[in-house]
Order: sequence, then C-alpha cells, then structure tokens
Amino acid sequence: MAMDESALAARFADLTRTLLDATTVAGALERIVLATCELVPGADLVSVTLRGDDGSFHTPVETEPAATELDQLQYKFGEGPCLDAARAPGPAVGQSDDLAASATWPRFGPAAAERGYHSALATALIPDAKPPRLSGALNIFSSRKAAFTQSDANIALLLATHASLVLAHTRALELAGLQAEHLRKALDSRDVIGQAKGILMHRRGVDAEKAFDILRAASQELNVKLAELAKTLATRHLDLDL
Repeated sequence: MAMDESALAARFADLTRTLLDATTVAGALERIVLATCELVPGADLVSVTLRGDDGSFHTPVETEPAATELDQLQYKFGEGPCLDAARAPGPAVGQSDDLAASATWPRFGPAAAERGYHSALATALIPDAKPPRLSGALNIFSSRKAAFTQSDANIALLLATHASLVLAHTRALELAGLQAEHLRKALDSRDVIGQAKGILMHRRGVDAEKAFDILRAASQELNVKLAELAKTLATRHLDLDL
C-alpha cells in the first residue's frame, strides 16, 4: 500500500538525514536499497548497478542474492533494464510490465521470468557521469506482472537522485582516503629502497646510484617488484645477497 504524501515526505526527509551520515559508498547504497523496499510497494528485489571507469558493470549492494543473479544475467547478455538506465547514451530508465514477453530484452526478459520475476524498473543514478563520479542504476524487480505504477517510477527517480548526490560526496571521501593510503605506501617503499641501497653500498663498496642499478637489475631478472625485493633485502640482508 502506497504512503500518503505527508508520510512520504517525512520518510524522504529521514532518508536524507541518514544519508548525510554515511561515510562510505556501500553504506549510502545500503540505505537507498532499504528505503526502496519500503517506499515501492511492489519491490521484491532491489539492487544497485555501478559502472566502472572501464565500462564494466557490477552489483555492490542488493537485498538478496537473487537480485545479483538477475543483474549478472544482464551483464552476461549485454541487455536489460539496469544496463539501459546505466549507460550514458541510454534513456536513463528501463521498465517492463511483462519480462517474459519483452521485445526489448529478448534474452534477459525470459530468463528473469523463468526465475519468477515478471516486472522490472530501473532508474539511472548519474546520467552522463564522468570520473571520479560513479554512474549506475537503481534496480527493482517484482514477481508480479505490471507491478510498478507511474507513482513508483517517480519515487524510484527521487531515490536515485538521493543516491546520486550521496555517491558524489562519499566517493570524494573514499578517493581522498585512497590517495592518502597511496602516498603512505609510496613513502614506505621509498624508505625500504633506501635501506636496501645502504646495505648494498656497505656490502659492495659502491655509491648510491650503482646500488640502485644493482637492485633494479635484480628486480628485472627475478621478476619481482623493486619495492618487494628491497624489503626482502632490508629484512633478510644477512641471508640474502644479490
């Protein structure tokens, strides 16, 4: 049973508050998925599709494994509501009232119906998203035919809009964290390479440039990353010689 307008407005206000507290992409998407189950009466399965920078699709969040299975079928066949919604040149929405008879998705539609799901509604998260923003779709499936009304589609659009805004925010936070971790690892690698060079300079009586050349040549010959080889030498220099 659909909510009245005042209850719906209150629920979206509450959702906005909880989304602002989310600090990760996964946390934000989980809130969106749970809200979708509550606000769209016909929703039996809900998932989120994200499109990577390389054009590949994946499902990070779902209400149950069957939702991911349906998404994987779409990725496999290269067709389906979530792909139509998530692709930049697409219509930003994908919907079917009878998947078994779908002319738009002749392979995915019957496959979904065989698994007991007959209606689909997908709405784009961020149409024409450019990196580092994530594009994708909010996907809703029902076991009933003609399960989704125009009101449901409007609510899905609002939910996807909320997801889009929070994704942009949380993605920025995660990128900042990843950049900080990358810098830390780079500094650690530089330190351990310096230690390895010092060991070689002392052991071989060579200068820093020659010590680095020895490390680099050994790295190529052994097919081991330079930082890993340097770490091994620095921690096991009594057992190892190059």
